Amino acid sequence: MTTLRALFKEGKQRLLEAGIEEWELDAWLLLEYAAGCTRNEYYLYPKREVEESRKRDYLDLIQRRAAHIPLQHLTGSQEFMGYPFRVNEHVLIPRQDTEILVEEALSCMRSGMEILDLCTGSGCILLSILKAAPGLTGLGTDLSEQALQVAQRNRSALNLETKARFQKSDLFEQVEGKFDRILSNPPYIPSKVVDTLMEEVREHEPRIALDGREDGLYYYRKITAQSPAYLRPGGMLFLEIGYDQAEAVTELMERDFTEVHVVKDLSGLDRVVYGSLKPQAYGGKRCLTD
Repeated sequence: MTTLRALFKEGKQRLLEAGIEEWELDAWLLLEYAAGCTRNEYYLYPKREVEESRKRDYLDLIQRRAAHIPLQHLTGSQEFMGYPFRVNEHVLIPRQDTEILVEEALSCMRSGMEILDLCTGSGCILLSILKAAPGLTGLGTDLSEQALQVAQRNRSALNLETKARFQKSDLFEQVEGKFDRILSNPPYIPSKVVDTLMEEVREHEPRIALDGREDGLYYYRKITAQSPAYLRPGGMLFLEIGYDQAEAVTELMERDFTEVHVVKDLSGLDRVVYGSLKPQAYGGKRCLTD
């Protein structure tokens, strides 16, 4: 039989030869997943023999990862804001950059508010906010039925059935009512750029969640133009953006929003734009929410 150390070494070598960027980390995470081995167990018992069935499972996962299938699709999970979210090929894998959007929105929330999350995907944005601020409720929309099924499973896993609703909708098309906060991480990559992305993203994540049409701004134009009709007085709009889109999205938002801010991510790149609805955008005096 093969030992843990020998199996891990084989996994690392295969991923390295396949050109996987984080070959050592991915080999380890798959060993944890397939062999049920913690780091402490590995270092204490590196010569522990691995059952043949677990060895086969591990090497099968390594082979699939070597074919550039995302690690998260193999394990079926990705952590976001400290919570595990189920993911598959029908949803965008949650990224740390998007946590900036959640954190900024949370700083502008208060109990009793209702949130609309457009292009919800796995539901990670909406559900993370509802877990962090129990006094809120929200609606997540997506054009993909398969994505909504993933979001609903995540809602159940996080015990948020009474707080979160999900609905199939092309942006606002099927949405009724008004909200206090609207958030979105829409598709924002220009079509011609999508084909140049790393294989894990280009071939295995849903293009519908990536492709922002010709200039990457298609969905920002629609969201910024239509949001005022769905926001209550004093409402706010929060958008995740690409690193080079702050100026263009700010200009779009300033038509109906005031106090527009750009927030950088941990790498120092522009990542979020947000602002407050102008009084004339809803036909009344501005109501301060802070």
